[in-house]
Amino acid sequence: MRVRRETVRRRLHQLVMALLACALLGAVAMVAGSAINDRTISANPGRAMATVTGESLLRTTVDYQDDQGVYHSPPGGLLYPTGIGPGQNVWVTYAKSDPDLVKVEGRRWTLSIVPALSVVVVSVVLAVLLWGLVNWATAATRNYRSPRFSGEETRA
Repeated sequence: MRVRRETVRRRLHQLVMALLACALLGAVAMVAGSAINDRTISANPGRAMATVTGESLLRTTVDYQDDQGVYHSPPGGLLYPTGIGPGQNVWVTYAKSDPDLVKVEGRRWTLSIVPALSVVVVSVVLAVLLWGLVNWATAATRNYRSPRFSGEETRA
């Protein structure tokens, strides 16, 4: 069974579009997740002084004491930690219903818009480049017909 070049091209274009859709969904989830977390914290907020205990590529960890005197070190880290480092003390707002959900006081979900837009821009640029690559790769010999390979006989 021989697969036609047009079928391969169409399937690769569908793959590019599916990957782009996943990236766009991820960008929307970044913003929506931040908004949901902020709403959860705002519904029943607590305030505390926290000490930044660590910083890595994926999270910034803090220790803080809630209004009941219980110490917390959220495993997911601190929301919106830009500009703070280990050893610093910062005011945080946390959800009393879920003390592991904690953010730097005064920062909002709107800070997630710029990173989400960056994901969208990079994803669209990559999708356009991949689309062009698919077109180039599947059209490389489309108009070339060699008598040797086309099934036609050559006469001398």
